[in-house]
Amino acid sequence: MRSELRKTLRVSATICGVLMACTILTKSVAQNPEMQEKVAEAKEAAARNKQALAQYSWVEQVTISLKGEQKKQEHFQVRLGPDGKPQKTSMDSPPAAESGKHEGRLKEHVVEKKKEEYKEYADQIKALIEQYVPPDREMLGQAYQKGNIMVGPQPGASEQYRLVISNYIKQGDNMTLVMDKAQKDLVSLSIATYLDDPKDAVNVNVQFSAIPDGPNHVSSETINGVSKQLTIAIQNSNYQRM
Repeated sequence: MRSELRKTLRVSATICGVLMACTILTKSVAQNPEMQEKVAEAKEAAARNKQALAQYSWVEQVTISLKGEQKKQEHFQVRLGPDGKPQKTSMDSPPAAESGKHEGRLKEHVVEKKKEEYKEYADQIKALIEQYVPPDREMLGQAYQKGNIMVGPQPGASEQYRLVISNYIKQGDNMTLVMDKAQKDLVSLSIATYLDDPKDAVNVNVQFSAIPDGPNHVSSETINGVSKQLTIAIQNSNYQRM
């Protein structure tokens, strides 16, 4: 009797295991069309906005702060070039030349050297982040093909969803896109990446806005170079059709 009972239990366990496996497989298969649809929406939004923005020029304000203290602020007139990359023209007057005594000049030399160090670091960070922002259609497709994208709801916002992308530019990086379900367009994105060494972390938060009767664009961008406590705050405004 006990032998028959054990046999029955083993059969029941096997059936349960098969049913669970089938359920998981069905869930996985059912998620694939959703994943494909969401990735397609992100790719389409990236391509559509990039193409439309080529018809506009805008003003970019860049503020660089070191350890919470503002060090520099610049303004640029920006437009996209034939290669799709931003072309910037400074709107600021050149700095006035300063003169002084020998001691003053020595101090100025030390200050200028420090400025050059943080400027070089800031330029490295900006060049890195330009590879991420705005997202590139082809690279999103490659990330999907490699299985590096996960899709899920956006906590606290039922009208939005998010795509979490790993290894987008560098091994171990992470980029999260938040999409509006109805508009099928980007709301925000966040990035966790690094320069040459993973210890030299760079974190980014980007907000998107829509031009009235026009495309979506980056309205604000905050870039934090963690190791040197350097922050780059970018504001884009005054979009004009050319």
